[in-house]
Amino acid sequence: MPNGTPTRITQGTRITQGATAKGGIGESTLRPDGALKVTGEFAYASDMWHEDMLWGHILRSTVAHAEIVSIDTGEALALPGVYAVMTYDDLPTEVTHYGLEIQDTPVLAHGRVRHHGEPVAMVAADHPETARRAAARIKVEYRDLPVLTDEASALAPDAFPLHENRTDHHAPHVPHPNIVHRQPVRRGDVREARRRADVIVTGEYVFGMQDQAFLGPESGLAVPAEDGGVDLYIATQWLHSDLRQIAPVLGLPEDKVRMTLAGVGGAFGGREDLSMQIHACLLALRTGKPVKIVYNRFESFFGHVHRHPAKLRYEHGATKDGKLTHVTARIVLDGGAYASSSPAVVGNAASLGVGPYDVGDVDIEVLALYTNNPPCGAMRGFGAVQACFAYEAQMDKVAQRLGLDPVEFRRRNAMSQGSLMPTGQVVDSPAPVAELLRRLKALPMPPERQWESSEGTDVRQLPGGLSNTTHGEGVVRGVGYAVGIKNVGFSEGFDDYSTARVRMEVVAGEPVATVHTAMAEVGQGGVTVHAQIARTELGVAQVTIQPADTRVGSAGSTSASRQTYVTGGAVKHACELVREQVLERGRRTFGASHPAWSTAELLLEDGKVVTDGGEVLADLVDVLGDEAVEVEREWRHRPTEPFDRHTGQGDGHVQYSFAAHRAVVEVDTELGLVKVVELACAQDVGKALNPLSVRGQIQGGTTQGLGIALMEEIVVDPRTAQVRNPSFTDYLIPTILDTPTIPVDVLELADAHAPYGLRGVGEAPTLSSTPAVLAAIRQATGLELNRTPVRPEHLTAS
Repeated sequence: MPNGTPTRITQGTRITQGATAKGGIGESTLRPDGALKVTGEFAYASDMWHEDMLWGHILRSTVAHAEIVSIDTGEALALPGVYAVMTYDDLPTEVTHYGLEIQDTPVLAHGRVRHHGEPVAMVAADHPETARRAAARIKVEYRDLPVLTDEASALAPDAFPLHENRTDHHAPHVPHPNIVHRQPVRRGDVREARRRADVIVTGEYVFGMQDQAFLGPESGLAVPAEDGGVDLYIATQWLHSDLRQIAPVLGLPEDKVRMTLAGVGGAFGGREDLSMQIHACLLALRTGKPVKIVYNRFESFFGHVHRHPAKLRYEHGATKDGKLTHVTARIVLDGGAYASSSPAVVGNAASLGVGPYDVGDVDIEVLALYTNNPPCGAMRGFGAVQACFAYEAQMDKVAQRLGLDPVEFRRRNAMSQGSLMPTGQVVDSPAPVAELLRRLKALPMPPERQWESSEGTDVRQLPGGLSNTTHGEGVVRGVGYAVGIKNVGFSEGFDDYSTARVRMEVVAGEPVATVHTAMAEVGQGGVTVHAQIARTELGVAQVTIQPADTRVGSAGSTSASRQTYVTGGAVKHACELVREQVLERGRRTFGASHPAWSTAELLLEDGKVVTDGGEVLADLVDVLGDEAVEVEREWRHRPTEPFDRHTGQGDGHVQYSFAAHRAVVEVDTELGLVKVVELACAQDVGKALNPLSVRGQIQGGTTQGLGIALMEEIVVDPRTAQVRNPSFTDYLIPTILDTPTIPVDVLELADAHAPYGLRGVGEAPTLSSTPAVLAAIRQATGLELNRTPVRPEHLTAS
């Protein structure tokens, strides 16, 4: 972010343990991989190499829905340098499908393809270009089938069922086989609430399909082992979930599929599903040689899920004094050809669909469809993003109808600790919604007409930037506000746990802690935080973080803003148990020499055992001696429960996070160009374990929200369901020239149920940044603007 971007941290209740440790929690410890990444020395998955390795390539369907009449691999196999060509018929076991929750995704298409870019066959060759040429020689004959691209075609009475004979647990509860999952949330009496409303506002909204757009493409290296197993080095978000899906397809026990995390170049949800993991392993086992697969950018757009596009219809009622009476909503998410994580996305959109407001009477219906569009699944914000865009637009409309300031209207309805969610769950930790809005409202505005100076016009500060389209003519400023609510962690009764192994020993005359988890470091900074926790709890300076792999128990997914909470909680718990064992060893060895060993509260600080009064009792080196202390433990947060299928009631989430944004934009109303001048964020993080990382997470999430507001959208042909823009030439993401100053105001209001009082950070800022930008553009132009992203033609009616 630009130099000088201010950050303010305000602390509430403090929950600390040994927080004075140098490099411990609360400090902006630098990332151990930071310098390597910015200098280009970090080894990403695409940099992996193995002697005598082959290269894999996937042949993908060119149509979105068709029967596979025939596949001819003869010419591909005849090409020199080709070691193997595999189709569905070559799969080694009867397990031919996989999936996060519903196993509906074929390893290779069989009988028909259901979306553009679906894997049909794969090749292993001695050179990547040979593999590509061989794949191009595979002849596939298709017979077109009807294409389902929207709700009308997917749910028509005579619609082609994309998945016949469904056996998943959602199937009996949906009214049409092309509905993946449906979740209502109903509380109170909406009909009666309508009678109390002085104002009723309705709106229909469209949210575009967003790509995670991580810069490091999907990549993996599979190495066959002498025991008949395989070692897989892969960029992923969830090693053990991958393992659970891979091993049955290979016909191997899980202990013979050994997985190690390779360098990950971003994820944002797009690596939670499998991509080439099974393909690389199958080719390696088939050829007996290491096989590497690296997607190019075109392949990457087809090789992972995207954010669900959505159509949303809302109704808000309010009294003339500015109190909400009711909210109704119907949200239709397009899940594409396969289920992925659509059921959980539906649950989030439904349970969080009202926003961070007190509303007694609610009627929400959310459903996800099977269509022939690209599969959609996890992306930062996970169902809450789409809903926030719509409900915040509604809040502005209601405020306008009532003649109220939009911030004041939000503050009158803001939830707080003790509020009831539409699901009936009590918000039992701080919910400073009104305070976040107050802080944003109080921020000074950026100066007007920043493009003007004594030296002339700086076009970089104008809409259109260096394209030099305007010198300020027709440029209008607008200001918009928005606030959102996001759950933290896995929900709806999922057994959400993590595992940590912590070892403490003397190495080269110093006490050293080693932390081993299966957490996927995808850029969020978990490896930094784990070292900070170990320093804080064990009082050592030297901490080693072991590479993530499946030799240790599951850490769950790096998603849902959960890793610092859950795996951080596991590391903290394991460290506490190590500390207890170290102190017990000290008592046995040195207890007779000082009464404080049995009477005082003992701590580990600066490599020593000390009393809570600061008296040194022993060096850790002497206590540990030649024998290490090692503990591996699972750790779980408070349990959640499934939402009722009919009412949506239930304590479905473990924690909520809140963020708010103020957007300042300048719009060239003649050309339809937008310059975001500033996008300020206020967010409660509970406890900033690493303030620098927290700031980076907030600014990163804010920028992704800016992207979907103004430019990011995967464009799918509504007739053929083919992707029109699978490249960074045509799919645009914000660059540094598009990214404004992002002031950050961090509140630290501890959640007493969470480790150190922390609150998940990464997703909440992605929610409210989008509607804040849209609100600012609406104020500048007077246009309704009910879809994302906003394009120039929407602003000029061209």
